[in-house]
Amino acid sequence: MASQVPGNALRELIFGRHVKRNTAALPAGVAGNIFTVSGGRILVNLLVGTVTTVIQNQACTLSVGALPTVGTGSATNLGTATSIIAAPVGSSIAANPGGAVVVDITTEAGISVAAGFPAVVNTGTITITPSATNTGSVQWDIFYVPLDDGAQVVAA
Repeated sequence: MASQVPGNALRELIFGRHVKRNTAALPAGVAGNIFTVSGGRILVNLLVGTVTTVIQNQACTLSVGALPTVGTGSATNLGTATSIIAAPVGSSIAANPGGAVVVDITTEAGISVAAGFPAVVNTGTITITPSATNTGSVQWDIFYVPLDDGAQVVAA
């Protein structure tokens, strides 16, 4: 008799720990925290948002970053600004270290997995920064592996 590994255990083995941030409105043209990293460094394997309320149809780009609270580090891009104008419900927004944020507005296609991961993020916050005040809501998911004992992520 073959045994099966439960889906959640298999995902953790492949991608790492999962933290889901409930859907929330975009910050009003300023940086907003989506996750808090504490206790040490983590290895981010995937960071993806799903649009849950259509993004307003006006000019707006979105960037994703990491802002450390230890040492002398400065903010690091986890995805440079990309247009999110009128992104429909179900669109995927994926961070992409070293490149532009990936936006997949073909909602039937599923998730866009961004190139460039994994990325090391130190204690601090993971942020999103829209270029304008647009209506719309996004739910974020992060998959990570702690690099330091005690490192963890919680939704901000």
